[in-house]
Amino acid sequence: MAYWLFKSEPHDWSWDQQKAKGEAGEEWDHVRNYQARNNMRQMKIGELGFFYHSVGPREVVGIVKVVAEAHPDSTDDTGKWECVDVAAVEDMPKPVTLDDVKAEPKLQDMVLVNNSRLSVQPVTLQEWDIICRMGGLKKPPRP
Repeated sequence: MAYWLFKSEPHDWSWDQQKAKGEAGEEWDHVRNYQARNNMRQMKIGELGFFYHSVGPREVVGIVKVVAEAHPDSTDDTGKWECVDVAAVEDMPKPVTLDDVKAEPKLQDMVLVNNSRLSVQPVTLQEWDIICRMGGLKKPPRP
């Protein structure tokens, strides 16, 4: 099982909107980057990811789970883009900012630190555990 980070601009799709979709979740659509699409193609149902607001306070605000594996993106007319569906799992008790992540020496190799523009990115187990603890989760969730 793998871990992920999903970036969204809150004025386009916010954590509150994601939570409102409930257990059915929502397509993680409109992704038009090959690397991000390829990351989604690797995802399995039940894998977890951080929900990250990429504008305003750039911060991890929640945790989502993959509820549908890669399928055609309903917003794409070309047929070359795919997406997964994700559902909200829980709030991050204390949002973890990009500055917090950059200040943690153990996270210096994280994709978020080194390629902050990638909208869907992998997260290692160690990175997952560190950010969960930084966010106030005593026991990091597991798939």
